[in-house]
Amino acid sequence: MLFDTHTHINAEEFDHEVPETVQRALESDVSKMAVVGFDTETIEKSLALSKEYKEIYSIIGWHPTESYLYTEQIEEKLYHQLQLPKVVAMGEMGLDYHWDTSPKDVQKDVFHRQMQIARELNMPISIHMRDSIEDTYKILKKEHVEDIGGIMHSFSGDTLWMERFLDLGMHISVSGVITFKNAPEVREVAKAAPFDKLLIETDAPYLAPMPYRGKRNEPAYVRFVAEEVAKQRGISYEEVAQQTMQNANRLFRLA
Repeated sequence: MLFDTHTHINAEEFDHEVPETVQRALESDVSKMAVVGFDTETIEKSLALSKEYKEIYSIIGWHPTESYLYTEQIEEKLYHQLQLPKVVAMGEMGLDYHWDTSPKDVQKDVFHRQMQIARELNMPISIHMRDSIEDTYKILKKEHVEDIGGIMHSFSGDTLWMERFLDLGMHISVSGVITFKNAPEVREVAKAAPFDKLLIETDAPYLAPMPYRGKRNEPAYVRFVAEEVAKQRGISYEEVAQQTMQNANRLFRLA
């Protein structure tokens, strides 16, 4: 069975369709999903879904593009929410220099603050990194992320950067991008990553894999990611499913 370690079925694209979405996932070998909340509204939805569905867990934190909205009140509430029973990691946090919504210094400050909370609560983290690979690495290294571990979510760097993040104790997660013709580096990473540090995800509703590229993604499609990983590594789909499930359970302390 598969673990979609990063999905957003708490997004408005799934309004009024969550039961059907979860059912389609179950019918496609997906037995566990981590629903990521990254601002006030999506955090509340993620927590509600993890309470309602036994297959759903929560990852909650503050997205870098929303850093300009982060306050002490939000931080205090988040601190308490992170200690709820089915919250398995903090995130997605990090740096995003692509969308010009939050100044870089504000993003870095909020990233540091969340890292300190994660360390205090001894929680793994989920990292969002866009056009910011060097600064992200520097902050993770400075904050001693090896003490808690975490996920480089939808990793799109090359194998050299993969090695650097692995050296910090991070897991590498690949998404539907692995099926895109213009993403040879992601396929290389999926092939080269230590098998016990590899995770799979959809990032639904974004990054739908082939043959659904350009359409709404959903957890059921994580199967296509697993199949492509199996193809790249020259092993069976079942082996990928078993190992990535084991990796996620260990990281999220569910095993």
